[in-house]
Amino acid sequence: MVLAYAGAVAATKDIAMPELDGRNLHLVKKALAIAVLTIQRSPDGPFRSDTDMRDMKDLLDGMIVSDMEPEHYARAAQIAVTGMPD
Repeated sequence: MVLAYAGAVAATKDIAMPELDGRNLHLVKKALAIAVLTIQRSPDGPFRSDTDMRDMKDLLDGMIVSDMEPEHYARAAQIAVTGMPD
């Protein structure tokens, strides 16, 4: 498994990162919000990655440009994870 992962990383080094603007940026923000909520809702224990969750929150916070975005992405994540708006 580790060797397969290392090979995949080496193979992706030549691939250019996509521009994160417009819809691409929106999708990344939404994915981060969903991931954070999913980790928050998971039970405490050895398989819960709080460090990943904190890093994802920090990354998302760095991408937020307006005061309305945190609420928007939190609600979108809530709907995606639970199927319910509130």
